[in-house]
Amino acid sequence: MEFQTKSFWHYFKQNRLAVAGLAIILVVFFIAGTASLIAPYDPGKTNVSKKLKSPSSEHLLGTDQLGRDVFSRMLYGSRISLSVGLVAVAISLVIGVFVGAIAGYYGRWADAVLMRFVDIMLCFPSFFLILTVVALLGPSMLNVMVVIGITSWMGTSRFVRAEFLSLRERDFVQAARALGMKDRRIILRHILPNSLAPVFVTATLDVATAVLVEAGLSFLGFGVQPPAPSWGNILTEGRTYIFDAWWLTVFPGLAILMTVLSFNLLGEGLRDALDPRLRGRR
Repeated sequence: MEFQTKSFWHYFKQNRLAVAGLAIILVVFFIAGTASLIAPYDPGKTNVSKKLKSPSSEHLLGTDQLGRDVFSRMLYGSRISLSVGLVAVAISLVIGVFVGAIAGYYGRWADAVLMRFVDIMLCFPSFFLILTVVALLGPSMLNVMVVIGITSWMGTSRFVRAEFLSLRERDFVQAARALGMKDRRIILRHILPNSLAPVFVTATLDVATAVLVEAGLSFLGFGVQPPAPSWGNILTEGRTYIFDAWWLTVFPGLAILMTVLSFNLLGEGLRDALDPRLRGRR
């Protein structure tokens, strides 16, 4: 069950929407990485004399209520939105893979206890749970990352558990046990690498969800706090002027839409390319 790069790319590139999603994501990452180089203005610099100026050659995406350049704030905001998404997903993957691996490999009481805990976690509406915890801890970028991460690992744990339940009975695992290998080595070296395909798909989709959740929290005032720019709080600041300065809501809204859609398209493409049962449908 080895991951074949050439075979994967052969099937992946047939899905044009997934390739387009990957291209957009790469562009967004490039923008986030070079924001300080390509931003024409300081994102925090105010100039009240130029407040609420419409898009022009001087300010490509206009200015906000404090005269700050929206284009520059959007560029820097991409860093924060992507950072929150990636760090949150990294946290959820660590927890989800650990729980799923233990439950799937050992089974019995470990599986029963851990999966019942997963069921309990799934009973809570995730966004309201995140909102409640952030409200208690206080809004900050670090809190948002951690809270999203520790409340979104349940799906990953279920995927990993299912893969481990299947793989632990395979001949190569039985052979490793017969050779006297320890459980930790069997899990990390033999089973885990062969169970990561659905994790890649889940991680891609979870990044999109985390970006969307961060935008929602920032929109409600519980996410990244001003003056640090994120797409969510730029959108929040623009809602007061939605009829007078449409660019304050349209551009960050489009950025969130395109980024989330691109991650979802990439996730669908990865799923189709990694699952042999779905390859023939394209």
